[in-house]
Amino acid sequence: MAVKSDQLADPTTDFPAWYQDVVARADLADRGPAKGTMVIKPYGYRLWELIQGDLDARFKATGHENAYFPLFIPMSYIDKEAEHVDGFAPELAVVTTAGGKTLDEPLVVRPTSETVIGEMMSRWIDSYRDLPMLLNQWANVVRWELRPRLFLRTTEFLWQEGHTAHADEQDAMEETLRMLETYRAFAWDMAAIPVLTGEKTARERFAGAVSTYPIEGMMRDGKALQMGTSHYLGTNFAKAFEIDYTDESNVKQLCHTTSWGVSTRLIGAIIMAHGDERGLVLPPRLAPHQVVIIPVTRGDSATDVLAAVDQLAADLKAQGVRVHVDNRNDRPGAKYWHWELRGVPVRIEIGPRDLESGTALVSQRIGDGKEAVALDAIAAGMQQRLDDYHNLLLERAMAFRDERTAVVSDWDAFTTQVQGGWAWAWHCGDSDCEVEIKEASQATARLIAPDADADAPGTCIRCAKPGGYPARVLFGKSY
Repeated sequence: MAVKSDQLADPTTDFPAWYQDVVARADLADRGPAKGTMVIKPYGYRLWELIQGDLDARFKATGHENAYFPLFIPMSYIDKEAEHVDGFAPELAVVTTAGGKTLDEPLVVRPTSETVIGEMMSRWIDSYRDLPMLLNQWANVVRWELRPRLFLRTTEFLWQEGHTAHADEQDAMEETLRMLETYRAFAWDMAAIPVLTGEKTARERFAGAVSTYPIEGMMRDGKALQMGTSHYLGTNFAKAFEIDYTDESNVKQLCHTTSWGVSTRLIGAIIMAHGDERGLVLPPRLAPHQVVIIPVTRGDSATDVLAAVDQLAADLKAQGVRVHVDNRNDRPGAKYWHWELRGVPVRIEIGPRDLESGTALVSQRIGDGKEAVALDAIAAGMQQRLDDYHNLLLERAMAFRDERTAVVSDWDAFTTQVQGGWAWAWHCGDSDCEVEIKEASQATARLIAPDADADAPGTCIRCAKPGGYPARVLFGKSY
């Protein structure tokens, strides 16, 4: 059953309005009372819990340990790393009064934790035996947002931030790229989003980092979304916070540090990478309900139908499937619409006629309609069905991305391409030229291709100077 035309904005003509409609009507989140804040509703928070649970297991499998650090950071800590504070200055929320008194030193509400974790690492690290130090925290952060959009840009949001210290550049760079790969694998294997990876240009680099590596996903309006980042910080923060160690020769050395993070923005990515005119389309491995069973009861058949539904639900749970039975007193059609809007991967309907034939009607959120499947075969085959559905979403997203990505070599082709997609183009590497490109086309540099181009370096798409990178740069409009 299709969503009524007055329920959602048309994503092909007004994607921002469609996005807001989906977030609200699929019960994911609401606006908080303070400007720019977000209330995550239970359905949206369950999605975050599933994201968090999978990533947390991946982090622990690579040797990281969870810790927690304070929400309030002394301003002097932020000031120690000049480039860092310059990068965050417009977004800082600062507490100057507490307990009815003016504070001796203002406190910054955590925008990120490099500074406070750097201070603690300097206390905890003494010898090479203490390295590498591999920490992660699940926390909230505050970055004052002038143009909020739920899940994408809010004043307060939830995230994880990994922070590690290493003996040398090689070990730190291996960590940076290992965590980038962790994010890439999560996006492909769990969120069914075929992200691209590479290095950021100097202008797009994280404040205080030596190099920044993102995962970039294409949304269904052709725009890019930076879904996560991994940063090699060199010794910048080690110098500022005296994060050093005594090596095996009893010589003091500076640590090399990294940081990396993803946030509740991943929920926004899932909405925009898969959703359609009927609402959410959730990847099955992250869906709060992978399967919803809808009983269709009439008269004396109700008892038998409900017994069959309960048995099927138990069989599915035994197979590790997240299943929900919709027993609400409402019309079946209203229930179909309810769960379509919320993106449930698989819906099962069981009524009196189905019981007579020993089948149930099974349908997928994206698929070819309803299929009659033997009741005693549904549970055993459901994990394979969900895996196939994941692959369908991934291939669908990949085809969409590839159709809207092109290599371009002249400015007119570039400006046309970035109106609804991505463009690979040579770039001189000059920051001022990047600004010109953005002002003229609204497109930004998303990442540098991870490998040297097979073609000889060409000339910059904007200024015609020789290419400044060993590979083309990906440009696109972004969130």
